[in-house]
Amino acid sequence: MTSRLDEFMIACEEALEKASLIRISLGGYRGPDDTLKGLDARMVTIKNKNSLSLTYHHKTRDLISNYTLNEGMALLCGLLEHDFRMARLCTATHDLVLDQPAGGKSSLKEQPASASPAASGSHNRAKERPLEAQGQAYLHALGITDAGGRVLKSGQDKYRQINRYIEIVGELLDGRTSTDPLRVADMGSGKGYLTFALYDILRRKGPVSMTGIEYRPDLVSQCNAISEQSGFAPGLSFRQGTIQDFDATGIDVLIALHACDTATDDAIYKGIVHGARLIVVAPCCHKQVRREMEAGGAARGELEFLLRHGIFLERQAEMVTDALRALMLEYAGYRVKVFEFISDAHTPKNVMIVAEKSAAPPNADKALEKVWAAKARFGIAAHHLEKLLGL
Repeated sequence: MTSRLDEFMIACEEALEKASLIRISLGGYRGPDDTLKGLDARMVTIKNKNSLSLTYHHKTRDLISNYTLNEGMALLCGLLEHDFRMARLCTATHDLVLDQPAGGKSSLKEQPASASPAASGSHNRAKERPLEAQGQAYLHALGITDAGGRVLKSGQDKYRQINRYIEIVGELLDGRTSTDPLRVADMGSGKGYLTFALYDILRRKGPVSMTGIEYRPDLVSQCNAISEQSGFAPGLSFRQGTIQDFDATGIDVLIALHACDTATDDAIYKGIVHGARLIVVAPCCHKQVRREMEAGGAARGELEFLLRHGIFLERQAEMVTDALRALMLEYAGYRVKVFEFISDAHTPKNVMIVAEKSAAPPNADKALEKVWAAKARFGIAAHHLEKLLGL
């Protein structure tokens, strides 16, 4: 007698044969890996051969593995037998939902199609990325691709980070109508991985003038040479200096990724003072507020159970620091979003704060009330950004 799982797998194979498969999603994980949340499978084309690409969704990152169609289907079947309770087959015409409750009777139900055919992964995933690896000389110069434009194994994580980054920032800047060059400043640009990629994407949307600010002169020289070789100069240039010293007058977009501790506050302040319409930061290190919390006795009283352990104190300090930054940006008249940015082996800090200048009057009093209340609750005498803003 055919089981519901067998029927589901047969339907998946038929969808593959008819090229109607959009996605296979597995959920209800009950296996041994407590970081795994779910799994998606799509058909992709790799070197002119159809393959099955499995994306394992973990708590902090996604891991992708590609298999032959037979290998991939066998693996999915085994996972559904042992580790996953539910699965959904999405096709161009309908969905098929498998439910295997523990100790209960399995069911298989057909539902209306939930995904657009445009979401199909029947093409190579690399082609769906905002930035193609092929033909980008700067990616090769930065050690992400080989001479043929193929992403190196050592560059895979960075390449995913780059694409996620330009997807976020690029969408925020879509639809601009001004013919004046968009002025962008990247504070602490480092080796320029993200700076080059963002400039490349933005220049296709309209005129742009972008400056990378970096304290280390050797990196400034290296990045300027790559900009020249890539034909990006003078639109993209790099300057040696600090965030505090850079003249941001007339800047439209200010970016600071992984600026250490209060350097993130310096960058936010620079953007606010010069009226940047978009401020994007991914903070790194939160030492200043942690010291304030320790000195102010945050680990005593009603918060003692939460903050007496160093690792909890560190994590809470990160959240409090960035929450206060968001409130002070709202005080300054910005609409703020805080969300998880993709992390890789080089980027353990994966929170991104995006602030867009609002046309509506800011509710400054309400934002300040929340700042004072948070400071009192966590024993914070002063936040660095608060000092800069003179609050």
